[in-house]
Amino acid sequence: MASALDPRNQKLHLNPKAVLNLLLAMFCVSIMDTVIKMLSGGYALHQLVFIRAAVSMVILLPILLRHGVMALNTQRPGAHLLRGLLLVMANMTFYTGLASLPLAQASAVVFFAPVIITVFSWYFLGEEFGRFRWLAVLVGLTGMILVVQPFSVQIELAYLWPLAAAFCYAGFTTVTRHIGRTESAPLLAVTAQGAFLLASGLIGLSVGHGQFAGFADPGIEFLLRAWRWPPPGDIIYLAGIGGLSAITALSLSFAYRSAQASFLAPFEYAILPLVLLWGYLVFSEFPDSLALFGIVLIAVGGLVVWLDGKRQARRQAARAAPADQDLRK
Repeated sequence: MASALDPRNQKLHLNPKAVLNLLLAMFCVSIMDTVIKMLSGGYALHQLVFIRAAVSMVILLPILLRHGVMALNTQRPGAHLLRGLLLVMANMTFYTGLASLPLAQASAVVFFAPVIITVFSWYFLGEEFGRFRWLAVLVGLTGMILVVQPFSVQIELAYLWPLAAAFCYAGFTTVTRHIGRTESAPLLAVTAQGAFLLASGLIGLSVGHGQFAGFADPGIEFLLRAWRWPPPGDIIYLAGIGGLSAITALSLSFAYRSAQASFLAPFEYAILPLVLLWGYLVFSEFPDSLALFGIVLIAVGGLVVWLDGKRQARRQAARAAPADQDLRK
């Protein structure tokens, strides 16, 4: 499945800035998810997504347009459309599940995504990684299972929502890595928010009057509830999720266009201790000892990925050195 831009033909660079951008995005997402869960009992999901995207666009468009209107030009509109659709589906399915699931458990289920991203990166992008990278994924997955503890809870239909989100997010990340070689990070961020704005606006026009509301299931009700005018006390929360969304969009775009998806993916596990913390502080959800041990395993998995990437970088640098010397002769 190699392409002309096959990463196997490129030197592997360990990019600390890409990791820092990803960690910043995970921090923002953890706060944003907490606020949206707080608001899920009184607002429609598509209304929150629409307001979030509108505020985010106000922030992102000036950043993009400082380079002129031509900064909006792209030769890959189809890829942007696919990427936006996958991101919208990932968010909608995740937040639908979040309305009726604990914050930490819903987030942990989504973390099947890095496992899927690793497979997608190998199959679609031709990225190579060794057994230590696979070991790290397995360790992280084991930690995720200990956090979710599916063996100790009754399986609910609601868990299918974040699982669907995991697949959609994996596809989104893979497409971002693919088109990030030619598209700027601000353009990627703006098109993502544009997809949210368009999709949530269309959904709001279709079901935003609440004509299909009245479900006992909190997730379905969150998806079909009527729009409402926010009280003054909620304005700060709505503006906040818009600002966090803008930062997240830029950070993810910068990260995944400058480093291998399979290298970055396990670092997304950093969100789990954050949502466990916010879950405890905001919703009084206290993790047990198995969940805490799972977090340790997730951290170990991320460390193994970093060490494996550093080892591969040294090997490639060593192999490239003789070739560079031959060219200079």
